[in-house]
Amino acid sequence: MGSSAEYVFVGCYTGDKGGEGDGITLLRRDPATGDLTRLGLAARTSSPSFLAQHPALPVLYAVNELDQGTITAFSVAPDCSLSPLATRPTGGSDPCHLAVTGDGRHLVVANYGSGSVAVFPLDAEGVPAERSDLLQLSGSGPNTERQATPHAHQVVPDPNGPEVLISDLGSDRVWRARLDPISGRLGLGDPAVEAKPGTGPRHMARGARGTLLLAGELTGDVTWYRPAGGPTLEQAGSVAASRLPGPVYPSELAIRTDGRFVYVANRGPDTVSAFSWDGETAELIAEVPTGGVWPRHMILLGDHLYVANQRSHNVTVFRIDPDTGIPGVQGEPTGEPSPTCLLRWNPPMIRP
Repeated sequence: MGSSAEYVFVGCYTGDKGGEGDGITLLRRDPATGDLTRLGLAARTSSPSFLAQHPALPVLYAVNELDQGTITAFSVAPDCSLSPLATRPTGGSDPCHLAVTGDGRHLVVANYGSGSVAVFPLDAEGVPAERSDLLQLSGSGPNTERQATPHAHQVVPDPNGPEVLISDLGSDRVWRARLDPISGRLGLGDPAVEAKPGTGPRHMARGARGTLLLAGELTGDVTWYRPAGGPTLEQAGSVAASRLPGPVYPSELAIRTDGRFVYVANRGPDTVSAFSWDGETAELIAEVPTGGVWPRHMILLGDHLYVANQRSHNVTVFRIDPDTGIPGVQGEPTGEPSPTCLLRWNPPMIRP
């Protein structure tokens, strides 16, 4: 794989969840122009709605967002072809997010439907063994339709330690758990965030100096929290994710590597909002249409932002002005059935 191209894997919904995809597909990215070229289906698997990469091995992990949830691990060849390694049940329903711990020894998975977090030990080749734990969350929120029970939406391991943050849309909390690296069990501690009732915590992003940014799916805002001396972070600010009328349903947050700008994908108005960010305050500088419908996920790569529009079956490309931070649409969207997740495949991360 030469330096003249990069690759992006795309997760999707397949027919079992009402989607039109067939599994994990592959895009080639030109790092000079940011343009995408669709290379086709990389692996046929059921509703791989979120993807993750092992930090040191050529292994890709996908949730299979099904009523009886599973995860599937794939080895990734130099040409980015995928070979399945193992499929394991998550012990819950509708797994929607997963991540590998910083030491590469465990895979953690958020079961959205059943409100639990599964843990899988990984062997020296990155293959998941049988589940070592299933942590059941508890709690509810005031939105009786969406918050009657817990709904784990994202798992974010500390890259340098045993802590795992778990956003729970159902209980309006971000839980703080500790993963025992020997037993592979999760111990639940005090919440990292107790959000305003009805927030519906969805996805998080870590800022500088311990700041945590949180997208509220139900309130349509972005709130940030900072350390206050105890286990629970204190709220330091909040901003509406969109200025347009109607439901917002923010889905994903992304922070520029220089920390100066924050981007939010909004599924209600089908926009991306760009905020200037100084670690203390966020100011809306632009809100641009995504060129599609229901922007489920997005990633920042260099000076480009890529948005997966689930319901219009396309991926759109924006070039971000490096000075102003404002995204401008670039080229035509790439057709992609029911896309829900984008993952840059990053061979330089992987040891030979």
